[in-house]
Amino acid sequence: MILKKTALLISVSALAISVLAGCGNETTSSTATGTTTPSSTVTKSVIKIATQSPLSGGSAVQGEAIKLGAQMSLDDHKEEFAKLGFDLQLVPYDDQADPKKGVANAEIISADPAILGIVGHMNSGVAIPSSVVYEKNNIVMVSPSNTATEVTDRNLKVVNRIVARDDFQGPAAADYAFKTVKAKNIFVIQDKTAYGQGLAEAFKDAATKQGANIVGYEGITVGEKDFNGVLNIALSKKPDFVFFGGLYAEGGLLIKQARDKGIAAPFMGADGWDTQGLVDVAGDKVKDALYASISTDITKSPEGMKWADQYKAKFGKAPDGYSAYAYDCMTIILNAIKAASSADGGKVPARDKVRDAVRATKDFQGVATKVSFDGKGDNTYAKVFIYKFDGPKYPGTMISEVGK
Repeated sequence: MILKKTALLISVSALAISVLAGCGNETTSSTATGTTTPSSTVTKSVIKIATQSPLSGGSAVQGEAIKLGAQMSLDDHKEEFAKLGFDLQLVPYDDQADPKKGVANAEIISADPAILGIVGHMNSGVAIPSSVVYEKNNIVMVSPSNTATEVTDRNLKVVNRIVARDDFQGPAAADYAFKTVKAKNIFVIQDKTAYGQGLAEAFKDAATKQGANIVGYEGITVGEKDFNGVLNIALSKKPDFVFFGGLYAEGGLLIKQARDKGIAAPFMGADGWDTQGLVDVAGDKVKDALYASISTDITKSPEGMKWADQYKAKFGKAPDGYSAYAYDCMTIILNAIKAASSADGGKVPARDKVRDAVRATKDFQGVATKVSFDGKGDNTYAKVFIYKFDGPKYPGTMISEVGK
């Protein structure tokens, strides 16, 4: 009888261990002595949100800003989600501003059932192919920076952005160049990416309609360092204004090399210049450069300044152009998860339910912007802001705001 009782106890103990070991998507906490508290009071279901942005290479400054902004929002909501029984986790991915890497990451993200959304991408050319993978797997994406019209014009259910499109940003920049700067002979350069080319085309078409003369339209390649060729062409055309569709690494070098070459015409970029990185590359030559950005200067309001101070205290540096927008993207996704979970009895919601709850976002007031998504995932409240560098200090001074 003693042997039978012992065998029975061993069997029950083994069963208990196997049940505990089977809780794969849950976490438990332990006391300082190493004893585990009852699972009914501490068990939490893991919910992950991914970021996809360049964390290495020439665009890493802005890519890191996206990751940190998203992280700050997730950290701010951790306690709230813990009370609901969820363990929030951030999983950052480096897409290297490379479409192939972005797609490869998207496949990995899709294979993890705990990931319910993505904050990103930074580059439209990476977001477009990666979002095809997200669409197949019902993983919602909210971008703090994608501007190419194709991003949302494909009508994918998972794709959303909170910033203005190229066909709004480009014309706003052209309008400022023609009406305020009084530019007549404009030289346009673009970096051959979905973002840069789309933006340059939108600017060129709008400037032409205004009555400006496009004296040159040239392309450079991302990663190039020597722009003597294209700048010699620009010098020969004697433009009174130069517009560049591209990012800060190439933009900063173009400004610097153009000034060294004697090209004195005003230079203008777009949101790809909205970063400390442009100042780091161009140095003193950045003075008087203009940029049309999809990002507001949040420090203009007391609430925004408070948030910026909290960001600096947390990360040891001031927020970059996309930081607050990434914060808002994450908050939108987390709000959608809460809504979808509540509608399903407090359980971890299915990806398609989160996707639909994100698209249903209306009149959300974030740190950086108000958000309502239309049927394609565009933000009806998106604006464009014009900035000017008074010297080598970021950000530039906001000099104009353009709404739809």
